[in-house]
Amino acid sequence: MTDITIFRAQKIVTMNPSNPTATHVAVRGGKILGAGTLDEVKGWGAYTLDDTFADKVLVPGLIEAHSHAAEGMTATFPQVGYFDRPLPDGSVAPAIKSYDALIAKLKALDAAMPDPQQVLITQGFDPIYFPGERLSAKQLDQVSTTRPILVFHASGHLATVNTAMLKKHNITRDTKVDGVARDANGDPNGELQEMPAISLAESALVPLLAANDSDNTIWNFGSAARNVGCTTIADLSSMVLLEPAKLQAWSRIVNDARFPARLAAGVFPAMPGSTGNWSAVAAALKKMQAEATTDKFRPASVKFVLDGSIQGWTAVLNEPGYYTGKDQGQLLAVPEQFADWLLPFHQAGINIFVHCNGNKTADLFIDAVEQLIIKYPWLDHRHTVHHAQLLTSAQFRRMAKLGMCANLFTNHIWYWGDQHYALTVGPERANSMEACATAKREGVHFSMHSDASVTPLGQLHTMWCAVNRVTPSGRVLGEHEKISAYDALYAVTVDAAYQLHLDHEIGSIEAGKFADFTVLDASPLDVDPMAIKDINVWGTVLGGVKYPKPHAA
Repeated sequence: MTDITIFRAQKIVTMNPSNPTATHVAVRGGKILGAGTLDEVKGWGAYTLDDTFADKVLVPGLIEAHSHAAEGMTATFPQVGYFDRPLPDGSVAPAIKSYDALIAKLKALDAAMPDPQQVLITQGFDPIYFPGERLSAKQLDQVSTTRPILVFHASGHLATVNTAMLKKHNITRDTKVDGVARDANGDPNGELQEMPAISLAESALVPLLAANDSDNTIWNFGSAARNVGCTTIADLSSMVLLEPAKLQAWSRIVNDARFPARLAAGVFPAMPGSTGNWSAVAAALKKMQAEATTDKFRPASVKFVLDGSIQGWTAVLNEPGYYTGKDQGQLLAVPEQFADWLLPFHQAGINIFVHCNGNKTADLFIDAVEQLIIKYPWLDHRHTVHHAQLLTSAQFRRMAKLGMCANLFTNHIWYWGDQHYALTVGPERANSMEACATAKREGVHFSMHSDASVTPLGQLHTMWCAVNRVTPSGRVLGEHEKISAYDALYAVTVDAAYQLHLDHEIGSIEAGKFADFTVLDASPLDVDPMAIKDINVWGTVLGGVKYPKPHAA
């Protein structure tokens, strides 16, 4: 038995510009010795030739730098989304296309629950797809007037509860919490916007948060990643810093040889909308990085949230604001203090990721980074605007000068593109959303993401969105923001690794890097662009170990 394995493939797309394609890759000790022809790589010594992928295509392991452990919860709480939803076990939860179908689904779930006081929780709903009256407590009362119900929206920024839930937690017209939506009479209508309001429904939030860090959820998160070919995933709402006891479970499972992915944790320093002792938090995160970092698990960055979602009208936009609907934008930080919040992390050399759906919050973050660099120069920080949906050319130019990155939520083009065009921001800004071409032109390193579980995990889909920019109605949303398949693949490999400060270890197939590969039936660079999302994924290779997805040939 040799300690060198040479994998043979129909084609290997390396994303190494000096050696772009190969047919063989030699691996030893979980790392790549070299890629090329068999003659070029066999000189490393005695080897075992592995022909498993002789009719497959290898690309660098796809990297999802903005997702959430909640993707592993999609099998824990029932799904009521507008689109079919892939689940970690390979099955699919069917779409809910009408309010009648939603109510019928909830009634069936209610009838199947033996405990009449148990809270009914569902995930994935979004009212923007349903014209007319917005989902409210009044409609959910059709399901039950006694069982508390919470319907968690797909964005993760809103929820709708029934009257029984409002009563259970004494949420009334006298409740003084931002985000408690109200009817014409001033009474709560059942919609809770952003975490300060959602947290009032404690009996639903507690089991949601508990499930988020359960062993089952973490294992399912890894399974979901393998199923779509992701070898590195990020949990960008990690609670391991706020609740250090959870670190043990994450470390134990992710470092298990059976777990099929590397994980980068983007940790919350405080719950969104609250404050903390940022110097102490930064010191605690540096200590955690020193003690808990392994090849597979890294507390990689700190994550702040500045606003809500565009489709929920809770993101904070610059002029001219929202096209239709009521602006419910909530800024979850004090503008004059934000740079001071970030400074301890910047000084400690901690990568800062900030959720900015609206371009006004992006301005706040860009301004803050400029102040940080003036106070404490760090020329390789790679601080990243996440979601970055409405960034303008001017903002991208500033970001390029400051060394900032963008992680663009390209899946929005498919899942909400038609709604953005007609309802939220109007045609011009909808055509320039998720501006990958502008980011490239202005010199900003960018990646793309699913924000799973907001949309399903899968970088072939985010690539497909960026390359084709097609909406469900067939509209091409922003012809001039299309990018090539190569640029899309680069974004979810090399540039995603760059944002995580890991491009020296992952992101391409070249000597010295981890042997992380995504195994496909065809190359996304060779198929018709409209077929990219439909390429079959065999599974992955992580550190030279094969992880086939269930039922893979």
